[in-house]
Amino acid sequence: MLTRRKTVIYVGILLLIVLMIGAAVSTYLWQMRLQKPVEMSMAHHTMGGMTEMAGMGHMEHMAGMENSPAEGELSCDSLTAPESSAPIRKFELTAAQTTLKLANGEKVKAWTFNGSSPGPELRVTEGNRVVITLHNKDIEDGVTIHFHGIKVPCSQDGIAGLTQDAVLPGGQFTYTFIATTPGTYWYHSHQMSSIQVSKGLLGALIVEPKTGYQSDAPISDTTVLYQQLDSSMLVNGRAEGIAVPGQPGEQARLRLINAGNETMEFNIDGASFRGVAMDGHDLHEPGLLEGVRVPIGAGQRYDLLIQVPNTGKVIISSPMAKNLPITIGSGSEPQHSDGGQLFSFIDYGTPLPNDTTLYVQPDRLFNLELGQNLFVKSINGKAFSDIPPMIVKEGDHVRINVSNRGGGDHPFHIHGHVFRVLSKNGVALRGSPVYLDTLLTKEGETYELYLEADNPGLWMVHCHNLKHASMGMSMMLDYEGISTSYRLGTKSGNLPDL
Repeated sequence: MLTRRKTVIYVGILLLIVLMIGAAVSTYLWQMRLQKPVEMSMAHHTMGGMTEMAGMGHMEHMAGMENSPAEGELSCDSLTAPESSAPIRKFELTAAQTTLKLANGEKVKAWTFNGSSPGPELRVTEGNRVVITLHNKDIEDGVTIHFHGIKVPCSQDGIAGLTQDAVLPGGQFTYTFIATTPGTYWYHSHQMSSIQVSKGLLGALIVEPKTGYQSDAPISDTTVLYQQLDSSMLVNGRAEGIAVPGQPGEQARLRLINAGNETMEFNIDGASFRGVAMDGHDLHEPGLLEGVRVPIGAGQRYDLLIQVPNTGKVIISSPMAKNLPITIGSGSEPQHSDGGQLFSFIDYGTPLPNDTTLYVQPDRLFNLELGQNLFVKSINGKAFSDIPPMIVKEGDHVRINVSNRGGGDHPFHIHGHVFRVLSKNGVALRGSPVYLDTLLTKEGETYELYLEADNPGLWMVHCHNLKHASMGMSMMLDYEGISTSYRLGTKSGNLPDL
């Protein structure tokens, strides 16, 4: 009898293990289906003959759907930069497989723009008409360029399967847009983005103001881009720290870009500083900060203004990049500050007088919960093609409530738009208005955002930890009456978030 009981227990345990393995495999295969559908329209969320429209849950069959716009609809292709007499800045970028030799002697196989990673810094002036021609030498799966944070027309957003087909080896694509807003931005491939960005297809894009920066002291201007090139953490393409020249009394503007997937916290030792811009947008009357750690989420940018002290260096460092500090000036080493308070934008700077945005009533309201279900990163419990799009029309005032329910830090990024942060965890911002394109959210945090629907098109909304996006945390912001002829999936080879 005892032997029989043991046998039953062993069989039961074996069946339980088989069921658990089966559930894990089924979930994994479901995730792969989300990552690699056969064919899907990102305008109407059509996959396998099924479409999910604006009703946030209503579904109906769409047999024989054509790729051309329906009557009365505008194609994303038709939304282009307006003609202008502005000065034209032209750039040529060639994507290619390259072997890079780092300063420490290590050789790294990389995918590069113009032979380097990051690719060349593109620096233009506010109002310029920017024309960038992308060539693909030998990236087999194709490549695109997305201009992160830049407000471009729909057709120029660089999303494989939505605004264009991925550019295959030997092919090219020309992007044209007006650089309307000064600030710190970056560019990267949005074909298989979690793979191609980690292999090196990225670079900085700086838009300088027409009138220059107002200051009583000379200002140096330095872009500092951190990236994860496969297993190597780099700063400006180097495996060692960088030095920024600076004389006592001068001011150094650092444009910090986090082009990796993880949140970076920066210590600034040896001087006080100001956070003068976030995601390229100036903060109003920013105050001096000292001993404060600055958290920068994946995809985000912070501009810091640091006055070089009369004696000693300034060192900016992050535990995520221990051997890659930024050193400003010369002289003695500053005392390292550990465990300082995290920077908070809730009460930083001063509010604008007569700020009418605070009193705008929303035309549309969306609630988004960012989380995790087993192997899948989710929005409202669903992943990628199963997530209904947010549907708006031009001119709408849109309120979006974003909550992080788990699964790590989720830097929430909206293409083609800038949004304003109204509150964090129910506390209204009391300082400068904060305008972003990427918002770092940590587990348990809730944010209230305001967005003006002023750029008609079809726009991706996703976590900018690109691994999370590839695991399902990606959806759409679609304008009524806009369509696309492009398709995502294994049939076309367009896989923007893989």
